[in-house]
Amino acid sequence: MDRRKFLKQSSLASSLFFVPSFVKAFEQVAQSQLGYKRLVIIQLSGGNDGLNTVIPYQNDLYYKARPSLGIKKSEVLKLNDEVGLHKSLKPLKHLYDNGNLCVINNVGYPNPIRSHFRSMDIWQTATDSDKYSQSGWLGRYLDQYGKHPYSAIEINDSLSLAMKGEQMNAIATQDAKTLYNLSKDPYFKNVIKHQDDAHLSEHNLGYLYKSMISAESSAKYIYETSKTFSSKTDYPQNYFAKQLKTTAQFINSGLDTKVFYSALGGFDTHVNQLGAQNRLLNIYAESIEAFVNDLKTNNTFNDTLILTFSEFGRRVKQNANVGTDHGTSNNVFIIGGQLKKQGLYNDMASLSDLDTNGDLKFEIDFRTIYATVLNKWLDVNDEKVLNRSFNQLGFI
Repeated sequence: MDRRKFLKQSSLASSLFFVPSFVKAFEQVAQSQLGYKRLVIIQLSGGNDGLNTVIPYQNDLYYKARPSLGIKKSEVLKLNDEVGLHKSLKPLKHLYDNGNLCVINNVGYPNPIRSHFRSMDIWQTATDSDKYSQSGWLGRYLDQYGKHPYSAIEINDSLSLAMKGEQMNAIATQDAKTLYNLSKDPYFKNVIKHQDDAHLSEHNLGYLYKSMISAESSAKYIYETSKTFSSKTDYPQNYFAKQLKTTAQFINSGLDTKVFYSALGGFDTHVNQLGAQNRLLNIYAESIEAFVNDLKTNNTFNDTLILTFSEFGRRVKQNANVGTDHGTSNNVFIIGGQLKKQGLYNDMASLSDLDTNGDLKFEIDFRTIYATVLNKWLDVNDEKVLNRSFNQLGFI
């Protein structure tokens, strides 16, 4: 098979396995055995308004800055005498009451960027705001500790930068059966069938062949393993809940996968924020409730840690369109059955001591959360993944 025909026929492989531009041979990838604990990352895309999510309902400065956008005290789900949750987060209040929720406030990074794409890149690569990386923090985790591509799975049709490594990338799929059927596509089979030593000796083509073979094997394993489990839990009828239901199926079937990644979008609420955020937080909370119930029913909740983040928070002061503009620090939710620090991890940021742009000052670097999860939950060397040392927190 000539190279042009090969490249044309193998284009669909990108739907199965994402290949970086420059890679080392598979045999150079670390083959360390992975443990049983699983990490689920949930991304709230668009910049969720953290100040209307975790609410300082006794602070007059909050209502002064948000005369028509502030959540009424009577509607707040009170966590203590000062702080409460948005009314749509009732399922999270239950988790809080049961000791399964840790809320980390004022999370951000030095020299914040208010661009969606750039800030998301920073969160996904775990780099400084003035540096760029082609690999994500979870991709580098795969490089160091992954046995196979399905050690990490994104429940999506495309792969986020967070899940792309320098040597190995995660698998992206919304449905195991669809992935498996795609792997049996005649063109895909034809490419693999016609691989030979000449192709394998060429660095890039050889790696692509190996990647496609690995992708075919991954698809078969994911499908045949996950189909052994069928959830009996009722999930809401929305796209995000479907992602979490698929994640639960993968976890409860015993799939040898350590990291799962999902996203819920629409949080860029510059205009008429109240209704939009209410709807989105309701989708998030009800879906999380079903997901947690599914895991608890199947005795996998205590071995699963759920981390929810957004690329930045919003400005303290509402804008003229009854919305909020891009801000800086935000809150992070940690959900699990083995939390050492339950409830509010730290105090909320001061509303009387804002930065020069009227934004909350960040207190906790988000990479300290990553370092903690890597070291204390996934039991790996966080410095090898993050390329530097960070202080660790005490929530797990």
